[in-house]
Amino acid sequence: MENPLNRFNEISDETEDTPSVIAARSAAAARSTWVSVAVNIVLSGIQITVGVLARSQGLIADGIHSLSDLVSDFVVLFASHHGAKEADAEHAYGHQRFENGASLAVGVLLVAVGAGMGWAAVGKLENPETIPVVHGFALAVAGIALVSKELLFRYMLKVATRLKSSMLIANAWHARSDAASSLVVGIGIAGNLAGFPLLDPIAALIVGGMIAKMGWGFASDALHELMDRGVDAEEVAAITATLAGTAGVMGVHDVRTRKMGDMIVVDAHLEVDALMTVEDGHTIALAARRNLLLRHRVLSLMTHVDPYYPPDVQRGAGVAR
Repeated sequence: MENPLNRFNEISDETEDTPSVIAARSAAAARSTWVSVAVNIVLSGIQITVGVLARSQGLIADGIHSLSDLVSDFVVLFASHHGAKEADAEHAYGHQRFENGASLAVGVLLVAVGAGMGWAAVGKLENPETIPVVHGFALAVAGIALVSKELLFRYMLKVATRLKSSMLIANAWHARSDAASSLVVGIGIAGNLAGFPLLDPIAALIVGGMIAKMGWGFASDALHELMDRGVDAEEVAAITATLAGTAGVMGVHDVRTRKMGDMIVVDAHLEVDALMTVEDGHTIALAARRNLLLRHRVLSLMTHVDPYYPPDVQRGAGVAR
């Protein structure tokens, strides 16, 4: 029988996480975020200024939403910078969880912003006589914001999906929520201009609810990941298949995962031929680790080697010489 140890050099060198790929991912993430920063600075300034001049509470709320996007962008840049630091004595697995912490911070921020906007809108609805008639140019600004945010969302989501970054995906969907809020605000402004002034604060209330709901989702997901939630069943199956496909591995069980930012920490039990030497079993475990880190976004693999007995070998028969 061919010794499976002789086939270790057949492992593919395809990888998502070589230093050059990591550097390219970081640069692309920073570039997309700075594009978002530029768009949000321009939009928030225009929306809030025009909203005040046009007396549109909905447009002001939409501008605050864009402003919260700007804060979110800087949180992402901060987390990306610190999350890329190497492991040290106090952070043996690295600093990737800065991303989870950043997502939690963005989520809490969105909940607070949404609640504040909703509170202000309810105040207007309780006193409808204080609702002013909106000027028509506010509708044009809402339309410009809608198109800009939708284009920004599509660009950011494309980059985030390619980089497989949950934090960037969250930030992209934040941009999509702005596009949706601009649509709602546009409808509210149009209703106000048509003689239904209540529609403008109603639009602001809806936007506030959308922001708070999205923030709750981001905060909840980040909190679960900080509490060591594992990856989904499909990714666990792919990791298991890679380990099982390593030469010399006869079986895999008790695979456990937990997120570290956008990376994964894996624990697994590997079954190897019980009649092998300890050294050979250790070599197989090292090959499995190398194979896994090359093919998946895995930061670390902790293995436990279990003996595998072929059906024709009695358990505990000893090591063959």
